[in-house]
Order: sequence, then C-alpha cells, then structure tokens
Amino acid sequence: MIATIQPSHLSGSIQAAASKSSMQRACAAALVTKGKSVIKNPGHSNDDKAAMDIIQRLGAEIIINNEELIINSEGVKPVSSEIDCGESGLSIRMFTPLVALSEKQITINGGGSLSSRPMDFFDEVLPQLNVKVQSKNGKLPLVIQGPVIPKNITVDGSLSSQFLTGLLMAYAASDAKDVSITVNNLKSRPYIDLTLNVMKQFGMKVPENKNYDSFYFDAMTHDSRLSTHPYTVEGDWSGAAFLLVAGAIAGTITLKGLDVFSTQADKAVLQALIDCGAGISIEPSHIELRPLPLKAFHFNATDCPDLFPPLVALAACCNGTTAIEGASRLTHKESNRALTLQEEFGKMGIEITLQDDLMLINGGTGIKGTTVHSRHDHRIAMACAVAALRAEGEVIIEQADAVNKSYPDFYEHLEKLGASMKYSNETVNH
Repeated sequence: MIATIQPSHLSGSIQAAASKSSMQRACAAALVTKGKSVIKNPGHSNDDKAAMDIIQRLGAEIIINNEELIINSEGVKPVSSEIDCGESGLSIRMFTPLVALSEKQITINGGGSLSSRPMDFFDEVLPQLNVKVQSKNGKLPLVIQGPVIPKNITVDGSLSSQFLTGLLMAYAASDAKDVSITVNNLKSRPYIDLTLNVMKQFGMKVPENKNYDSFYFDAMTHDSRLSTHPYTVEGDWSGAAFLLVAGAIAGTITLKGLDVFSTQADKAVLQALIDCGAGISIEPSHIELRPLPLKAFHFNATDCPDLFPPLVALAACCNGTTAIEGASRLTHKESNRALTLQEEFGKMGIEITLQDDLMLINGGTGIKGTTVHSRHDHRIAMACAVAALRAEGEVIIEQADAVNKSYPDFYEHLEKLGASMKYSNETVNH
C-alpha cells in the first residue's frame, strides 16, 4: 500500500491503541496459568494475532466476547507440531521457552525479518535446562523439545530483554524452587518490570528481583488461589509516542487511555517532549500536546530503543542538533533502524550522523516532500508519516501498510485528528 500525506494541522482527541507488549504477555500468562482468563481491551495488530494463534496451537481455547477475550487453558498442551510467530520478535523470544515446557517436539517458525534475526541465545541457554534445540546455524526454524528443568543459569541480557521474559514465565510455570536466573548487562529493564507485573496479576510465582542482576525463585511451592484471571491491556505508549510527537509539531491534540504510571519503557517519550520545549499537559486521564518553538535535546534510548523513530521525527522539527544514545540497539529490528532512519529521513532533507552508539539529528532545516519507503518496518512508516505533517510538500510512503504489525489503526487515527491523506495499492515508478 502507498500512503500520500499532505502537510496538515491536527486537532482533536483520540483513544490510545492497545499495547502489544501488554497484550502478548497477557496471552502468554493466560496460556501457562491454568483456569480462565478474561482479557479486556485486547489488541488486534498482526503481532497480537500471532500470539493468539500460538497459544491456541499450544492448547488454549479463545472465545471472543464483545470487547474482551476469554481464554481457557490447562497449561502448555500442544495440539499442533508447529507454531508460527509471524514477524513478532517478542513472540518468538517469549514463547520459545514456553514451548519447551512440553515434552512434545515443536517446530517454531516466523516470517519477514525474523528469518534473519539471531536466535543462538536459545542454542546456548536451553540445553542447560534439559531442552533439546535444533536451529539453522542460530536462525529459524527452531526445533524444541522439553520439558524445561529450572536450574541456576547465567544469561546475556544485552541483545534483548525479551529472552528473559520467556525464561521468567517458563520458570514460574514450572514452579521453580530455590533457583536464580543471573543476567549480565540487562537492557530494556522497564519491559522486565512489565513482565513481572503481568505475572503478578495472573497469580503466577513471581521471582525476587535483585536489582536486575538476578531473579530468585524461592523454595516455597506456589499455589495460586485465583481461578479467574482478569486483565486489562494497557494503552500503548510505543504507538502513542508517534501521536504525541505529531501533536507537538503539528497541532493541539488530546490523547486518552494511557497509564502515566505504566512500566512500559516508551513512556519515557514524555521526558523527551519536555526537554525539547513542547507544549505538554499531563493529567491522569489524558495528555494534551500543542505546538511551540522546539529546541534540540539529548536523550538516552538504550532502555527504550523503539523510541528512536518517533524521536527522529521530533528532532527533525527541533532547531539544532539532537543527540540520541543507544543506536547500537537498532541493528536487529524489523530493519537496521539506524541506517534506515538515516537513509529515509535523508530523502526528506534531514541529515543524520551515526557515531558509534550515538545518533545525531540536524533539525530545523525544513522537511522536503518526497517519496520514502518503510523498508517493511512499522515504526519507520509511522515516523515518516508524522514528519510528513510538517513537510513542505506531499510525502509518499511505499509499503505503508507495514503499520499493521503493531498499530493497524494508525492512519485512521491520524485522519481523525485532521491529517490529509490518501491511499492506493499501486507501486511508485522510480
């Protein structure tokens, strides 16, 4: 799909989309927690759909009832010999240890960029837990056969915290006793806070967090007294970051449905907006943004690398050179996001320099109308769309439907706020 976006002034109010980070974790917890789970405000992105398909293949029953999901499960009891994680990095990293709860051999597959992302973490870690693992030289497909036997292990947390999320849930589901998972150089700590919070709400055994260096499961036998597990999926700070930036650069908007006390890492976008001088009002029920003259800012995105795309769109409209730390976290995303941002925003006349772990954005120079490509990366498509609101001419985005991975209503929400857009399924002639 091609999206053509005209420079636009925004106004109005919108409800934040459901968080796929929250939704996918809830699906995993509902699978391994025996009984009935009721999930309110469920998401419907491609990644959410992948998680729902996975848990059904692993034995859960899902009933869609109005605006909620009812999930019945007796634990991991696979009804299929294969699961497909789509293009969801969280799903493959979180569900692989949960697949290993079964003694049945299961093949784990995925599409898009997942086929080239490194999975050798599992080759190294799972055999220590009595799990048989086969991979294609550290890449998909994976063939897994458990069951997991929890032991004291040490893992590398520098690539992604999502691997640890899966291990924590697998240990809890196995009623791990008197064992620790020690983690070296853990990145994206807020996402582990989210995982532990979800585990608690579903009545799972929650380990003691020893300053993110280790997670200790005590010697007590865990017996949850919950027979029904109600959970409300949070509003999505990752997707909302794009709308908040849009409000800061292109018009007064109000965003509802976000928990200002959330553990989601991308809530940190608020600090960047404050630091650049955006007009922002934060209330428990809503956040209001209005355009003001913006100045360059410095931001550390090591624990929230998904904020790079919206922050680049923001920095493009800030006078001066913005510095964002954490660029090394962008290599294994849907695209190599550091290079993709540099190239696609370069087409719009925004100069981006990469220096080791630092990304420097020279903003306030004007955004040119042009044709860009999402590189099949949902966050690149959204970043270009937001920047287009302040462009000097129309911006055409190729493969714009990449947003379906995480935020299928993104363009509809922009239009509701007043963005001038049109769509087609044609290709652009270069």
